[in-house]
Amino acid sequence: MHAKKDSLPANILASIRSRRKRLDAAHSEQKPRLDGTLIASYNVHKCVGNDRRFDPERTSRVIHEIGADVIALQEADTRFGERTGILDLGRLERETGLIPVPVNGMAKAHGWHGNVVLFKRGLVRDVHQINLPGLEPRGALVAELDLERGGALRIIAAHFGLLRHSRAQQAKMLVELMADKREVPTILLGDLNEWRLGDRSSLHTFQSVFGPQPLAVPSFPARLPVLALDRIMANRKGVVTAVEAHDTPLARVASDHLPVKAVVNLKRVEELSTKS
Repeated sequence: MHAKKDSLPANILASIRSRRKRLDAAHSEQKPRLDGTLIASYNVHKCVGNDRRFDPERTSRVIHEIGADVIALQEADTRFGERTGILDLGRLERETGLIPVPVNGMAKAHGWHGNVVLFKRGLVRDVHQINLPGLEPRGALVAELDLERGGALRIIAAHFGLLRHSRAQQAKMLVELMADKREVPTILLGDLNEWRLGDRSSLHTFQSVFGPQPLAVPSFPARLPVLALDRIMANRKGVVTAVEAHDTPLARVASDHLPVKAVVNLKRVEELSTKS
C-alpha cells in the first residue's frame, strides 16, 4: 500500500495544531538573525495591520527586525491613482542601510505595481519593470545586482493575482522571460498568492526553471499562518537555504502576511557567476 501524499487540508490541520507553540513563542525572545546574506519577502498590506490600523512606522520596525541584506516588498504603494509610496524610505535607509532599486516613470511610487526591492552593499547592474497579464494590475521587478561580498544575482520580485487563470499566465510569462538567461543565478520571491498544489497549481509551471519546489512555509494569515502564499526559490540548487517565516509578535499584527526569509549561499552564487 502506498502512503498518501500530504494534502492541503492536512497541512492546515498541522498548522492549527501547532498554534499553541506559536502563541507561546510570542512571549519569548526574538530568534537571532540568520547567519550569512539574508534575503526576505514581505507583503506589507499597505501598512494596514490586523488591527485595521494604518501604521507605516510599525511596518518599518518589522523590516528592521528582519535585518535583510535584500528584501522584496509587496503592496508598498497605494493601489490607485499615482500609486504614492507609503513608507519613509529615507529613514529606513538611515536605520537599516537598505536602499531601493530605482524604477522609471513612477515619481511618487516606491516601486512597480507596489513591488519594491531594497538592498545593502552592492551595485545595480540592470532593472526591468514587467507588466504581468491578468485582470488585476500586477507586476514584477527584475533587478540584477552585484553583491559586495561576491557574485552576481538576479532578483525577480513579484506579486501574483487572486485569480487562478491570471496566476497561470503570470507564472508562464516569468518562465519565458528567463528562457535565454537560465545560467544566471536567479531568485524569485514574493507573494505568489498560490496555495494549491499539484499540476493545476501555478507553482508547477516554475519546475522547468526552478526545479522541485522547496518545503512550503506558511505565512498567511499572519495571526495563524496556514497557507504558504509567500515564496522564495532559486534556479540553482544550493543557492538558497534555511527558508523560514519571520514570526514575531510585531510581525503578527503589522500585516496580514508574515515575512519569509532565507539565506543566500554567496560562495555558490560566485561559482555560478564565474561559469556563466
